[in-house]
Formats: sequence, C-alpha cells, structure tokens
Amino acid sequence: MGSTLAHILEDSGHSVAIIDRDPQAFRRLRAGFRGRRVTGIGFDKDVLEEAGIESAGAYVAVSSGDNSNIISARVARETFGVDNVVARIYDSRRAEVYQRLGIPTVATVRWTADQILRRVLPEGAEPLWRDPTGAVVLAEVACHHGWVGTTAKDLEEAAGTRLAFINRMGETLLPKNDSVVQEGDILHVMAVGSDMDRINKVLSAAPEEEH
Repeated sequence: MGSTLAHILEDSGHSVAIIDRDPQAFRRLRAGFRGRRVTGIGFDKDVLEEAGIESAGAYVAVSSGDNSNIISARVARETFGVDNVVARIYDSRRAEVYQRLGIPTVATVRWTADQILRRVLPEGAEPLWRDPTGAVVLAEVACHHGWVGTTAKDLEEAAGTRLAFINRMGETLLPKNDSVVQEGDILHVMAVGSDMDRINKVLSAAPEEEH
C-alpha cells in the first residue's frame, strides 16, 4: 500500500517520504523513486522530522498495525500540526472511534469485503461505499423498468431515499427534481444502511399506481 501510494503521488508531481522500520521494505519502491527513504518507527518524533514532517502537506499511516497507525497519525496531527492525515485501520469498530476523534480512517477489511461481495452477489446487494460507522451507504440499486419515465423527485419520495447520481450510457449525471429516469439508467442511492433492503424491494418492483 505504501509503495503504491508513493508512486502515484510522485507521478502526480508531489515529493514523497517513506518511513519503514525494515529497510528491506524499500525494495518495493521502483528503481527511479526520487523520494526520501527513512528507516524507523512512524510515530517517533525524530524519525518524522527526518522525513520532513514539519513541511508536510499530508501524512498517511498504512502500516500493518492499527495501534501504530493511529498513534503516528495523532502525532502528525497533534504534535506537528499536519491537517491532512489518514490512517489505515483493520478493525472497523476502532475506525469509528478514531473518526470521531478527528482522524480520517480507512477500514480496510470492511472495504475489501464490500468489494468482493459486490462481485459475487447480485447487483445492488452490497454498497459501493459506506461511511466509517457503517450507518450511511452509497449503493447501486436494481430498478424495475416500470420506473422509466418517473421523475427523480417522485422516485425518491416513493422509495424514501436520496438519488445520489445516475450513470447513463457511460456518463455520470447529478439528478435534479425534474430529471426523468430513462431506459438503461443505472441508479445510485445514498441511504441509511438499514434501509437498503426496503429500498431495493421498492425499486425492484413496478411503482404502485395512484388511485
């Protein structure tokens, strides 16, 4: 993860420093990597200073240990004043706690599980994204052809959800109240996770006719 991020950031024109307690880990970096390689522990102040933390625009903690990641992220934020800090956390329950402490987290096990399930389960069964608490999700939903011709506002009211965006013939559209669902549209909703079963049930069936 660290080497991949380092290469992407460097290719985007950023200067990068990598910290690892194992100098052999730097072998994962490509031969032409121009950034700093600092051997040490990511939450050691002297090590961070050697890596240039005092002038850093961002700090990312992606070691294999939750405790190390959150400690180093907090040191970067609270001691050195780095505003843009992210920590990788394997335990999603911890991720929620740290998020509330103001440390943005990526709960990798939950995210990876979601990505796998989206590929092995029916369309719409797993969300594209969820917030660290797991309460709010962004999900693709299967939509009955009977909803074609319905406005976004009417669809939202019927399903009790927020239509986040529509993918139409490869283009992503942000719907307005009077936007009309067309044949072939792929709908994505933002909703409370516990509501998804109900929303999928509503949208996978033809809309109820008004009497």
